[in-house]
Parts: sequence; structure tokens; C-alpha cells
Amino acid sequence: QVQVVESGGGLVQPGGSLRLSCTASGFTFSNFLLYWYRQAPGAERELVVSLTSTSGTTNYADSVKGRFTISRDNAKNTVYLRMNSLKPEDTAVYYCKIRYRNYDYWGQGTQVTVSS
Repeated sequence: QVQVVESGGGLVQPGGSLRLSCTASGFTFSNFLLYWYRQAPGAERELVVSLTSTSGTTNYADSVKGRFTISRDNAKNTVYLRMNSLKPEDTAVYYCKIRYRNYDYWGQGTQVTVSS
């Protein structure tokens, strides 16, 4: 059974940083696609970044390019999203999705609030 768990959200001031974690279990941590999405209140879910595990290819939304960085620790079955220079408009629930063998597995989400 594949499980996905996000963590690391919280309250941060504008200009601050957070690191989100997406930890997966129940499958071999290779040959998968990973997506970080976010959803602000009243807004549609937005794709923030995608990662192709085999090639390491990443694609970032224009709104986060240069501020957010995705990385992975295979030993911990974990992908991180480092978020720097946070803005109030980054406030949202952040979700991790893993596509493995053509099935999508979602985490429960973690709240990020950027406010002074």
C-alpha cells in the first residue's frame, strides 16, 4: 500500500523560508513522478513543481521559479520542497502527489501561511 505524507508547513513571515517534506512508503523509491500542488482558499489547485525521478527533470511554476527548490533523499524515501523568499500569496495548503505505475497517490496536505 503506497502512502504519502507531507510535513513541514507552518506560519512564517514574508521573506522567510520553510522546507516541506513528502515521505512515501509502500513502493521502491525509484521510477515515479512527483508533484507538489497548492490550493489557496477559494482558488483552484495549482501545480507548483514536478519531478521525474529517473531523469531528475524538474519543472517549476513561473510564480515560484528562483524561490522554490525540490530535492530528494532516496535513503529516506523523501522529497523536499525548499521555499525561500516566501510571499503572502504563497499561503495555501500544499499537497504532494506521487504517480507510480499509473496510479496517483496523494498526501493529506500541509498548511503554509505567510503573514506578518
